Amino acid sequence: MNSAVYFLLLMLPLISAQITRWGPCPTPRVQPNFKLDKYLGKWYEIEKIPTYFAQGKCNEVDYSLRKDGTIKVVNSQMFRNKLRSVEGTAVVQNKTEPAKLGVSFSNFTPYSPYWILCTDYTSVAIVYSCIDILHLFNYQYVWILGRSHTLPPVKVNNAKKLLQSKGIDISRLNATDQCCNN
Repeated sequence: MNSAVYFLLLMLPLISAQITRWGPCPTPRVQPNFKLDKYLGKWYEIEKIPTYFAQGKCNEVDYSLRKDGTIKVVNSQMFRNKLRSVEGTAVVQNKTEPAKLGVSFSNFTPYSPYWILCTDYTSVAIVYSCIDILHLFNYQYVWILGRSHTLPPVKVNNAKKLLQSKGIDISRLNATDQCCNN
C-alpha cells in the first residue's frame, strides 16, 4: 500500500472531530504585546470545536512557569465519571511572537501550535491551533476559555465574531458542560 494512503488512513479517526480543510493552515494575527505572566493560571473551557483528545466535561487547563522557563500545562476533565489529567509542556517558539506557543503532551511528539488570538487576561481568551499535513490539508482547533466556569453570552458572541473576522470556521463550536451543579 502506498505510504501516503496508509498515512491518510491512520489520520481518519482524527478527522471526525476538529475542522478539516484543504490546503495549508491559515495564519491569523495573534494577541499583540502578549504577556505570558498575565496569562498563566487556571482557565475553563467555555466552548470548543470537538477534539478526539478532550471528550469529557468540566474541562480546564492550568498554566504555570517552570524553573527552566518552559510552561507546565495541566489539562483536566471528567470522562466516564473519573477525573483525568494530563501534563504537558508549552514553549514560546519565537520571542518576537510570544502569543504563538507550541504545546506537547509527550516527549515523542513535536510541539503543536497553540496561538492566543485574543485575551484580556482576566476573563476570556480565544485560542487557535492548526496542524498542516503536507500542505494538502489541515486540522483546525478552537477554544474559547474563561477564568470562571461561565462567561456572559455577550463575551462568547464577541469571541465568535472575532474568530469569524479572522476567517476561522466556527460552525462546529460547542459549549462545554462545566459541571457547575456538582
